[in-house]
Amino acid sequence: MNPIVENERIKRSRRNHASSAELLIQAGGYVSPNPYLWEDALISVVLKKPILLKGPSGSGKTRLAQSISHYFEQPMQSINCSVDLDAESLLGFKTIISNHGETVIEFVEGPVVQAMKKGHILYIDEINMARPETLPILHSVLDHRRMLTNPFTGEVIYAHEDFTVISAINEGYVGTSPMNEALKNRFVSFTVPYLSGNQLREVIEGIYPDTSKEKVETFLHISHDLKQQVMNGLLSDEAASVRSLLDAMGLAAHIPVKRAIQYAIAEKLDDQIERRLVMELVDTWLK
Repeated sequence: MNPIVENERIKRSRRNHASSAELLIQAGGYVSPNPYLWEDALISVVLKKPILLKGPSGSGKTRLAQSISHYFEQPMQSINCSVDLDAESLLGFKTIISNHGETVIEFVEGPVVQAMKKGHILYIDEINMARPETLPILHSVLDHRRMLTNPFTGEVIYAHEDFTVISAINEGYVGTSPMNEALKNRFVSFTVPYLSGNQLREVIEGIYPDTSKEKVETFLHISHDLKQQVMNGLLSDEAASVRSLLDAMGLAAHIPVKRAIQYAIAEKLDDQIERRLVMELVDTWLK
């Protein structure tokens, strides 16, 4: 990309920052928890730096990636990592097809190859859930080379100039493993905290504009208490998930608040003591 164009994209991200939250709420997108996270992420994309988003489940990592895709009008290819992820899941696979009466072998391109060729965003979710031996195939994609030799076809693929990689991890979760240094060093890392205070209020009122101010205040108080108990080590991170809170608000438009929170938040927790603590906190605001 021409350096002048890069500078213009950076200026655009700064110029639009003040109004980006409102636009993204309207699109069902991400709202930055501080004045610089959104802008810095955009600048990193413009500078072709692979991004690593770190934060608890429900903090908005996927929504942030979707909002970057929306902002740049750039399609996104997604990979959901697990222990079953292999090279074929990343790069594609060979299959047999019939073409004009002849049987031929065709290669079906995977998300990495498609994103590189088309200049899409490649979103790798829960990258630390993948087996460590699977990911080195991406090293040349993530560093300055931005290229890949497809082991299934022998094709050498050079990334489109707009190609971007965004990855996300939930640190310390069951089933995850620490990223090796060779992989981690290819990213710039951003911590994505839960929304709170005015930012959370902005999201709630943007998504549920017809909700009464009293109900919004109740949910904000409950959210604050849940986050406090997570910080105190009495609740799992999932209890403070913004995603779950918004699910509860959606339910609360049709059923009582207490039941909505029970279904959307408490019942997701594995520990019975934690479920009971959530509902006790709710009771203090629903007298």
